Amino acid sequence: MHWPYKDLLDVDVLSVEDAQRIFETADSFMEVNTRSVKKVPTLKGKSVVLFFAEASTRTKTSFDMAAKRLSADSFSLAKSSSSLTKGESLKDTGLTLQAMNPDAIVIRDSRSGAARFLAERLDCAVVNAGDGWHAHPTQALLDAYTLRKVWDGRFEGRTLLILGDITHSRVARSNVHLLTKLGVRVRLCGPRTLLPPRLDTWPVEVFHDLDEAVRGVDAVMCLRLQLERQQDGLLPDLREYSRTFGLGRRHLELMNPGARIMHPGPVNRGMEVSSELADMPESLILDQVTSGVAVRMAVLFLLITRKDQGGERVQS
Repeated sequence: MHWPYKDLLDVDVLSVEDAQRIFETADSFMEVNTRSVKKVPTLKGKSVVLFFAEASTRTKTSFDMAAKRLSADSFSLAKSSSSLTKGESLKDTGLTLQAMNPDAIVIRDSRSGAARFLAERLDCAVVNAGDGWHAHPTQALLDAYTLRKVWDGRFEGRTLLILGDITHSRVARSNVHLLTKLGVRVRLCGPRTLLPPRLDTWPVEVFHDLDEAVRGVDAVMCLRLQLERQQDGLLPDLREYSRTFGLGRRHLELMNPGARIMHPGPVNRGMEVSSELADMPESLILDQVTSGVAVRMAVLFLLITRKDQGGERVQS
């Protein structure tokens, strides 16, 4: 069966079956990533543009490596080296790139909705690699994929805590969408100033006390504390924040046996999570990075080969 979606803009449109298909496709590519020669000809002759208007280490490198391991040609474009700095609109930049006939454009942009804006105007596949505070679908997929491995494929009955700056986190939003759909009970915890309004409409439990929030969870996902928010007066003193909402070894004793620690990176060691905990066997931080390459290989493969399989255009 062909992949039904032209683009990947968020995880909210994916069914459980769609997510499982991405995971199963990623399983086969994970094996490729362990070979001595980590390359297959699957997307030979295809091209992928990496248009990152925001700085990125993990996501950009991960997509680049994913494309190359599938034998696609990848091309990088940063905002600083694009005509956006000369006043060109996002629409015209996108149409210019499309005129070169890429098979997919991976975009990261600080503006929520930028990926959808391009997807509605371009014929090639568009992958949202993070837009504003809105969504980061491949991060949520790789997080779920990582948990699927350590939880033996069973999400039902598991509890995960997302800890930190929820308001400004596209990672939190996409993970809530996907993990609750897969059957995970999701908790949120952070300072009141960093929790978004109308949380009563989210399918989550909300905590303000970290000791209560971590009790009985199977995993904790720490979020990067955006230090620039300190200037907005949204945070208490950083030392106080670390003392109140920083995850430390003592919290492990309150979690369920075998509980795991996650972080989408980059990590502010000693702020969101103690350096000791980040390096302990319970940490999945580097496993998330490893999973990211396989999951992004799966996403690029499904989107780009969709047209070859005669798939119809379905907006995601």
